[in-house]
Amino acid sequence: MNHLELRQKFLQFFENKGHKLVLSASLLPKDDASVLLTTAGMQQFKPYFVGLKEAEKDFGSQNVVSIQKCFRTADIDEVGDDTHLTFFEMLGNFSFGGYFKPEAIEYAWEFLTDPKFLNIDKNRLFATFYNGNRTGTAEDTEAKQILETLPGLTKIMAQPDTDNFWGPTGTEGPCGPTVEFYVDGVEVWNLVFNEFYCHSNEELTPLPTKGVDTGMGLERLLVAVNQLETIFATDVFAPIMAKLTNLPVKAQRVVADHIRGVVFLLADYVRPSNKEQGYILRRILRRVLLHIHSSGVRLDELIETVIDLFGPVYPELVAEHQAISQFAREEADKFIRTLELGSKELDKLLQTHPKALTGQQAFNLFASYGLPIDFIKEKVPVNEAEFETAFAQHQDVSRAGVEEKFGGHGLSAGAVVSETDQQIITRLHTATHLLHAALREILGEEIHQGGSDINSERTRFDFAFPRRVEPDELKRIEDWVNQKIQAGFVIKKETLPYADAIQAGALAFFKEKYPAEVDVYTIYNETTGEVISKELCGGPHIQTSKELGTFRIVKEQSSSAGVRRIKAILE
Repeated sequence: MNHLELRQKFLQFFENKGHKLVLSASLLPKDDASVLLTTAGMQQFKPYFVGLKEAEKDFGSQNVVSIQKCFRTADIDEVGDDTHLTFFEMLGNFSFGGYFKPEAIEYAWEFLTDPKFLNIDKNRLFATFYNGNRTGTAEDTEAKQILETLPGLTKIMAQPDTDNFWGPTGTEGPCGPTVEFYVDGVEVWNLVFNEFYCHSNEELTPLPTKGVDTGMGLERLLVAVNQLETIFATDVFAPIMAKLTNLPVKAQRVVADHIRGVVFLLADYVRPSNKEQGYILRRILRRVLLHIHSSGVRLDELIETVIDLFGPVYPELVAEHQAISQFAREEADKFIRTLELGSKELDKLLQTHPKALTGQQAFNLFASYGLPIDFIKEKVPVNEAEFETAFAQHQDVSRAGVEEKFGGHGLSAGAVVSETDQQIITRLHTATHLLHAALREILGEEIHQGGSDINSERTRFDFAFPRRVEPDELKRIEDWVNQKIQAGFVIKKETLPYADAIQAGALAFFKEKYPAEVDVYTIYNETTGEVISKELCGGPHIQTSKELGTFRIVKEQSSSAGVRRIKAILE
């Protein structure tokens, strides 16, 4: 059974049982700031579970069915085994007061085992239910009794909340006990019975209307139905895998998973950046590039394959084809420039150290060229303990200078400056944040601050970069900053717990020196919401970029090995 046939069977099964079809929501959640990306089929239906919206009014039924595109980062390090993915599709049926446990469990069993539908051998199946271990809840004896009535189901087990109590998505929302169906020991269908609302303090209160929220991974289900050994043997991966045969098996799987995520994120208007969803996209795209670099595999061919495969199901892929290819290629071009320089340096090292690298050698490649240690380890063994030591020593050295100079503007405590100089330094401080953002935008995410020093005459900014910045690049950096200045970006200050600030995408380069609560300065467009800079910073800053005037780079030079220095002024 191919993926198109499976989709059709699932949707028709539930439509015949009175469910209305609802199309997949975007991977960018609407009106839900609790999560960065859509991680489950129920996410678009949260307002209906809590009574804020009426399904009957919006869909013409209390019961709906959907196939939702989802993206989860929690499993990113597991990608490459037989079952884990970042991007996947979730089949789901939902009810907002229309039916509850008896119907939901019986529907699932019928669809899985009936010869007219999936016809899975009942001996391959077992089910689990909630044992009631969580405070304020009880064992789900109702679900257990229903499971015991299913013809041919002989294996039923009680499980704790870590396995059989689901939700909420984000910090709060609907949640409840679950019934899970397994095929050959792999979970394929999760039936959530939303009875509670979980508050941010983890308190559970009953929902006014009980709801059903089920989720079944399309890829895992294809494995079960076709009795395959891995999700990567299914027809939603086979055409992509066929392009990757010259890569190691794990690399094939990582690339095949990540390129699907890249295409779908770009189609939903996520763009590579250093924050939030854009950072996730940038990370997985660069993992793809690391694996396919110098392999003969073409990024544009992989993108074409994904669009050809899923375009009939998701027309937005076809509509956004040009933009998908353009943004992926621009990001690739930026990354490959640095990667090639680092790879050449690695190859030189391998000529004299063919069997292994010290941790310090690997760290130098990381610090100067942005080469991830995982990339280096694919070519040569690395002493990882030494690498971690070198990394820690680098942080210690950085911290030693940061209090006095780096971090660094002429308004430090105890400094005596005139009011005029204070205004100039404050403006230059904001301009330095814009310069930092421009460097990362134009030269690549590998750029990170090595230090800064600001006085009333100029700003000086040091950053790790393996070569001189070319004149045309300096012009682009200067133009980028001036465009943002003229656009009238607003500077906003927030005080946040350090962990929350980092999770929100704020840049930090001397992590151990920050207190529990930190100031975060964000430079953003009030009209569009575009964020171009978000950094932990002690301030001060101006209120709007239009106060800056004209930004001009006056000098670019080497500061030390692998570190460049830019001096700039405001006119």
